[in-house]
Order: sequence, then structure tokens, then C-alpha cells
Amino acid sequence: MRDLLPEFAAWRRSGERFAIARVVDIEGSGPREPGAAMAVSASGQVVGSVSGGCVEGAVVSEALAILAGDAPARVVTFGYSDDEAFAVGLTCGGTIHLFIQPADELLALFDTLDARIRSHEPVGLATVIDGPNTGATLLIAPSETPSGSLGNTELDRIVARDALGELEAGTTGIRHYGPEGQTTPEDLADAPTVKVFVESFAPAPQMWIFGAVDFTAALARVAKILGYRVTVCDAREIFATRRRFPMADNVVVSWPGDLFTAEGKTLGPRDAVCILTHDAKFDVPAVRGALATRVGYIGVMGSRKTHTKRLERLAEAGVTDAADLARLMSPIGLDLGARTPEETAISICAEIIARRTGRNAPSLRDSNGPIHTN
Repeated sequence: MRDLLPEFAAWRRSGERFAIARVVDIEGSGPREPGAAMAVSASGQVVGSVSGGCVEGAVVSEALAILAGDAPARVVTFGYSDDEAFAVGLTCGGTIHLFIQPADELLALFDTLDARIRSHEPVGLATVIDGPNTGATLLIAPSETPSGSLGNTELDRIVARDALGELEAGTTGIRHYGPEGQTTPEDLADAPTVKVFVESFAPAPQMWIFGAVDFTAALARVAKILGYRVTVCDAREIFATRRRFPMADNVVVSWPGDLFTAEGKTLGPRDAVCILTHDAKFDVPAVRGALATRVGYIGVMGSRKTHTKRLERLAEAGVTDAADLARLMSPIGLDLGARTPEETAISICAEIIARRTGRNAPSLRDSNGPIHTN
């Protein structure tokens, strides 16, 4: 929904009413993930997409009916149908659940939502999609008092707590509660279930790349395509330049320790550190700095022989804890047979994706023999 906020602002200025449809759940293959959104104005204008074209026409009809008061805000389900695959079904074979509501109840929260997103600050939106007060919304931000209400003070408190956890992980999905925030099955036995859709607007994940080398430029390009906010760091001013790395969001001339001291606390489980140097003066401090953070991925370039020597230097620097060393992905990347900087960048990003999603993919670290074959 973040990409639609400028259009929402324009419609608000012109006094145009509109409805918002958001993907809240998918079953099987879905063309868009939860959080994907489209909006329909009372005059029939449409922005955004929830299925890449499969069901948008039907969603427009539903949204206009809701705006006209002919139907309430509600969850609408579209699934694959052999007879209607190219009409109102999903040709990908999955099922999507959309929550469609008038934007009226969200208008008071849009300014805060837009401001935090623009300033790259985390913010979450919790919406009752089924149960008492359907359509009620709560806006949650770290260290801030929530705005809005889901209709019950205790429910607001519990959902705000849970939403902060979702926001920390950068996840979006449905949670189930009792009308007063009950969360366990025994508490819910005699109470109607309230379904709450928690949408996380987390800042873009970060990738810090240490070493201003040819592989760095390729990795920065691929990372940007995947939505990372990329920082390139090298202590050599002649190499760490905007001209060499125009695709990076930040190019920092610094030793690793200084950067980690200044900004290491901003790294979390969704972020990545990639160390592409073979210089002990640079890669050992970079590894030590990364291990001191909560970063989710630490990849270090080099052959198996290079990494063995690096482990010796790390031991001399006091880095010997097995749990710390297990966090290091070195040699870096999946075992794809990559040779060029571009292929290597893809193997690194593929490894990051596999680690994040828990898929069993063949990492170079866990294989044997030469990295490259003739």
C-alpha cells in the first residue's frame, strides 16, 4: 500500500471517496503477497494491483458496491476455477483473500503513516477484518502511543504488542484474538474470534558491502533490484567513490570498526553484511563488527584456504566462539558454479534468500573441494 499513498493524498485533496482492497492471505500459489493493494475511487479510477490482472475487474465491482453502501467492508475470496480461470478465477491455481473497505476510517491515520514511511521509520497498521468493529484500525510505531482503536482497550494493547513483533521481523499476516485480546485456545472457547490483519511497513533491509572491488559493484546492483538499501564501505578513498558505485545508497570511506560503532545498532535479522576483501586489516575488523550485531546474514568472500587463514587471524583477535563462527557464510554464496562478478552476486543473493526462508540450498560453505571448476 505504501506505493499508493501519493494517489490517496491526491484523492483526499479533491474530496474523492475511495475504497482499498488489500491481500490479507493466500493459499497455494498467489500472484501477490499479503499487503499488496489496489484502490478504487467512487468515480471508477483504479490504482495498484492485487493479482496482476486476474481478478481486478471483480474487485472494482466489489469496491464500488461497498462505497455505495450496498455491501459492508468484508473479506472477499477469489480462487482458481476451471470454468472461470480467465474470468474471476486465478490462473496460477491459488486462492487469495482480500479485505475491501472504504478508506474513510483510515483517513485520520494516513498522514502519520505517510510521514513515517517517507522518513524510513517503521510503522504498522492493524485492521479488524472479521468480527466486532470490522474495519477498525490501529496504527503502531516503536516508542510511540498507538493511534486509532480496534474497539476495545485491552485488544488494542495486545495487538499493539504483537504488531511490534511483526514489525521487528518485517512480516505481514493475520492474527486471531478474542474480543478483549484473548490469545489462547481456552480463552477463545466461548468468545467470538476477531481476525486482525497486521501489515508491517518496515524500512528496506540493509546490505553493507565491505571492499570497493569489482564484485561489489555487481552485488550492489543485484541487491538494489531485490529492494536492499546498499552501503559500500572501504577505507581507501581513491576506490570508494560515487563514480564507481552510483547504484549504492551510501558510499562510506571508513574502517569497518568505525562504521559498526556508529551505525551497527541499526542492523537486524532482515539485513546482510557481505565482506568481499582479503585484507586482514579490513576483513577481521569487519567480521568482528558484524558478529557484534543482530544482522541476519554474514558472508565472507575467499577460497577455503583463505578462510582457514582468516579463522586463524580471528582466533588471534579473540573470536573463537563456535556459535559466532557458525554465523559466517564462507566461502560466500550458493554452489552454483558462479565465476563472473555478476554470477557471484546472484549466488550471494540467492544464499541470503535461502537462509531467510529456511530453504535447503547448496551453500559453498557446506560443500567440499574447489570453489571453481574448469
